[in-house]
Amino acid sequence: MSEADAGVEPTGARGGSKMQRLRLALRGCWLPILAAGWIAAPPPVHAGADVIDAPAALDRARAGELVIIDVRTVDEWAQTGVPEGALEVSLFPQWGVPNRSFVDDILAAVGRDRTTPIALICATGKRSSYAQSLLEKSGFTRVSSISEGMVGSSYGPGWLARGLPVGRCQIC
Repeated sequence: MSEADAGVEPTGARGGSKMQRLRLALRGCWLPILAAGWIAAPPPVHAGADVIDAPAALDRARAGELVIIDVRTVDEWAQTGVPEGALEVSLFPQWGVPNRSFVDDILAAVGRDRTTPIALICATGKRSSYAQSLLEKSGFTRVSSISEGMVGSSYGPGWLARGLPVGRCQIC
């Protein structure tokens, strides 16, 4: 493909640097990349989803009424810690790498009881909402999403901004 075919002016008086030419050549390539990312992104909180705010989740966990499970990546756990008392079961252990045994890992974490009250948390509520729908489709009956997440979303400021307690990652 020639520079002209790629939408790049030929080098010369107005040709610009190699980096400028590369940017112009790649200009049309971003749409498919962005579209692929959009399709792969988890859905927003699903209709009828049970959501809970961070302080209520902490209070209920401290009272023994539910189990908080952090579904973020191992790197995120290492950076911020995890909610006090939360279990660590990653939905995507590394960005873009799904945990194919996620449902089984959750089952193991709650003693194989699909009726255990669970509150899932991620960074902003998207992954926890997606994980919630996965678990509900797998027969879990009492799953909530802490939809404000650790860093905040339109549902609230987030676990960290609220100053709620965090513990060290146990598997990092």
